[in-house]
Amino acid sequence: MSINSILHYFVPKDKKVFFPLFENAAGNVVAMAGNFLDAVNTVNPHAREDIYARINKLEHTGDEITHRIYLELSKTFITPFDREDIAALASAIDDVADYINGSAGRMVLYHIDHITEPIKKLAELVLQAATDMEKAIRELSDMKNIRGIADSCVRINSIENQADKIFDRAVADLFLYERDAIQLIKYKEVLSNLETATDKCEDVANVLETILVKNV
Repeated sequence: MSINSILHYFVPKDKKVFFPLFENAAGNVVAMAGNFLDAVNTVNPHAREDIYARINKLEHTGDEITHRIYLELSKTFITPFDREDIAALASAIDDVADYINGSAGRMVLYHIDHITEPIKKLAELVLQAATDMEKAIRELSDMKNIRGIADSCVRINSIENQADKIFDRAVADLFLYERDAIQLIKYKEVLSNLETATDKCEDVANVLETILVKNV
């Protein structure tokens, strides 16, 4: 166990703000992913637009949480784990939120009204990865369920691999069957953003695994 992880037991409780902030950030990402899945499964275009707007608001909430983490990091002398890992985890979670919001934004800008099965499937996988990410982060505070954190990271890696396969097949089908070049570009960008959201969840898992190695 590192000296930093031992010393955190002596930090006043009012200084232990990082874990709740990380949990809030991860929960916010799950809410964004859940909303995106709702959006692509609704048949009501007006309801879909309202959901996309909700996702955008949640992304701003995530930015505020990330800013708060960096602010606390700048004024806290003793941290629960290495400072660079706190910064990396905050940034990685924020990246997931950015790509979910980016996917929603492109759906609006490109007027994607026909929701394809690959979009729906990738949306499901993003939510699954975000849920496992949140589950792992909630176990960080006391490090009592190391196996649970590790298992969540393994599931996230598996989900990312599934997303890669769906993305590759969907893009291949676009090039095979889509005759409208503009439509092809629009759908490829949406699919790419969703697949990248799972990549970013994997980045979170990688940071969590680094924290485990250093602190267990």
